[in-house]
Amino acid sequence: MNNFIVPIDFSDASKNAARYAAHIANLVPDAHIILYNVFDTLEYGSDSSPLGTEGEEDAGRKAIVELALASVQTELSGITGASISCVAEEAHDFLDTLENYVKWNNIQLIIMGITGSTRLEQVFMGSNALNIVKRAIAPVIIVPPDTHSQSARNVLMLTDFKDIENTIPIGTVKSLLGMFNPRLHIVNVDHEHYVQVTEEYKAERLKLEEKLAAFKPEFYFIRLFDFVEAVNQFVADNHIDLILTFPRKHSFLSNVFKTTSTSKLAYHSHVPIVALNA
Repeated sequence: MNNFIVPIDFSDASKNAARYAAHIANLVPDAHIILYNVFDTLEYGSDSSPLGTEGEEDAGRKAIVELALASVQTELSGITGASISCVAEEAHDFLDTLENYVKWNNIQLIIMGITGSTRLEQVFMGSNALNIVKRAIAPVIIVPPDTHSQSARNVLMLTDFKDIENTIPIGTVKSLLGMFNPRLHIVNVDHEHYVQVTEEYKAERLKLEEKLAAFKPEFYFIRLFDFVEAVNQFVADNHIDLILTFPRKHSFLSNVFKTTSTSKLAYHSHVPIVALNA
């Protein structure tokens, strides 16, 4: 079974991610969606709550969260035939709790919403998604606000064709692509304006072509200074459903909250972005 976990905090961004998960689950015969919420433990002072005991308070809060998750579950049931379950956990630390759940429950994909066009919104609304990517516990699909994509049949894979054996987790890539069997476009954007394709590039491309031969990849070498402009134009021209990336130091995802032009790709694209760590 392919388990897709969707952290839900009942924001529009998280519910948007859940809807995307439901759509792509239709492409995977054995997909199972887990709607997941971590609610914070209440701290009690010397005076007890007038509403009841500590245990009763916590049980009441969990019941409310489970009811809200069930409402999202009902909505998704109208989109997908995949099985859907709900999990509510009580804890202080969302990231640690989610990481433990993913490790112990055979999760293939984490699907998270992200939103925020301003610096402040990006910090508060997107930090959890970025931190999960950094922890490298499972592939993460970051779903931008108002995504138009409802599929994963047309995939763009971004690479610089440098040391692919150590920077691209081929096994994980194959597993992900195997779920959706997409048309695969492998793209390198030459933002430094190299005069010609190098021998190193040709050798690395050949390695990648051999490793992913089952998916019949199509290769593109784009000479354009503005990386984001090049990617967004390619996405539009080729009707891309999903962008596949490999976060590394200095990559656009590791700098996603900085005020650089690269942040536009995550925050202003209508196409979900997958982050896979080597």
